[in-house]
Amino acid sequence: MPSDIAVYGLGVMGRNIALNMADRGLKVTVYNRTRSVTDAFIAGIPDDSTIVASHDLSGMVDSLARPRILFLMAKAGKVVDLIIEGLLPHLDTGDIVIDGGNSYFKDSQRRRRQLGERGIRFLGVGISGGEEGARHGPSIMPGGDPAAWPLVRDMFRDIAARADDGQPCCRWVGEGGAGHYVKMIHNGIEYGDMQLIAEAWQLMRDGLGMPAHEIAETFALWNQGPLS
Repeated sequence: MPSDIAVYGLGVMGRNIALNMADRGLKVTVYNRTRSVTDAFIAGIPDDSTIVASHDLSGMVDSLARPRILFLMAKAGKVVDLIIEGLLPHLDTGDIVIDGGNSYFKDSQRRRRQLGERGIRFLGVGISGGEEGARHGPSIMPGGDPAAWPLVRDMFRDIAARADDGQPCCRWVGEGGAGHYVKMIHNGIEYGDMQLIAEAWQLMRDGLGMPAHEIAETFALWNQGPLS
């Protein structure tokens, strides 16, 4: 039976996304450039898992149902372009390449355009939640080729986190590099929050002369209310 999707890259996010997909009943082919990483990952999962390993690109692609769906979990930048370049000889018209890393949105716009010219559908997808989110339910921000979205929508919603009303934390955000643009804004807000926390700590320590235990108690109090 062919796999539903391939996950390329078994770092912290990639391996947990693969496990999350398997938990939702998907058959997943995994691949990592360093073979020992793949072997170590496979050795640690149950024998009845729906995750299978591939040690070469052609085998990974050939293991997939058509249209083939490949989920790249790699470091942003030139690495993504090199991976796509290596995959192209193995892909056919209509196949889907998904970049789930923290890519720059203009790179995603370019990849969407370049792959579209070759008949390959590209999605640039922001993923938030870190290791825990990847394993049990991230927030997912898909953008890119709108023709690809209906083909992955159900699996993305299945693996996503759930809001308080039960709705999946996954919604189509637009074409081109929109998915990674939204993730960039998300990251900016998050880093602003972190900076605010750090400056509040410094003001209490240096401005008010508060000892560490009082600062800790203050943050604990704040964490019980809307700022939690």
